[in-house]
Amino acid sequence: MHSSSIFVALSALSSCLAAPLTLNRRTVTPVSAAELASFAPFTQFARATYCDGFQTWTCGPACDANSDFELSLAGGDGNDIQNFFVGFSPSLSSIIVAHEGTNPIELESDLTDVGVLLVGLNSTLFPGVSSSAEVHDGFRDEHEKTATSILAEVQTLMSTKSTNNVIAVGHSLGGALAELDSLFFALNLPSGTNVSGVTYGTPRVGNPDFASLIDQYVPNFKRITNEKDIVPIVPGRFLGYQHPAGEIHLISPGNAVSCLGDDDGTDSQCIDETVPNVLEGDILNHLGPYEGISLGTLACG
Repeated sequence: MHSSSIFVALSALSSCLAAPLTLNRRTVTPVSAAELASFAPFTQFARATYCDGFQTWTCGPACDANSDFELSLAGGDGNDIQNFFVGFSPSLSSIIVAHEGTNPIELESDLTDVGVLLVGLNSTLFPGVSSSAEVHDGFRDEHEKTATSILAEVQTLMSTKSTNNVIAVGHSLGGALAELDSLFFALNLPSGTNVSGVTYGTPRVGNPDFASLIDQYVPNFKRITNEKDIVPIVPGRFLGYQHPAGEIHLISPGNAVSCLGDDDGTDSQCIDETVPNVLEGDILNHLGPYEGISLGTLACG
């Protein structure tokens, strides 16, 4: 499981105490088979963060799936600092930045998920952002550990590879870090940089003002949710949290919908309606499979 049991328990209790809302249902748009298939390289990048050998791009099937990837920076210990890597994908003509999700074996990593306190962003890392935009304190602190070194590597690659495409990727906690990365890059890289994000099973990262910043600065942000995964519905919206736009919800293999707007529980077939509270979800869906690709340490073989 890739979200701490304490975090889930607190969220479950909070969800049960939340008053029910009367909402107008919105329609969704089916996702084509071609678009679903286009996410596979990013799913494999997210998978690779969990696997031994990612530091030399010899991590088995996850690395083999993106065999032309040119790794330039790798770090983390899976505990105090989540595994991460940066490099250039010739086939995607893009710089890829990927972060590992939570490993329940590593207690310190799990503790990153426990709190639900909203705090302001670091004004040095996120210049010009209003203090009204707040994020989960644990996610913010984890992101700050690697932000400057990753940014420097991205800037170098943009110059040496002559590209302005930067894509942040991650699953679970790694998805939360990728979400923060996407805004961080948009604010700190040159005007005209194409910053996008692809995340999987990401918990809510910040409040509505933060979500609006993602919508504004990273319009090509996709957050993929899988069936009845409980992690994307925590921390609860009644605690002041809100996802940005861009949800792609996998209903079943080969069947997905694109959800309109930010998460407010009004998109039929999307995660909020599918999993109204954690007691009705399935934590195993957090690991996938995401169109045939499972994520987590057990998916590395």
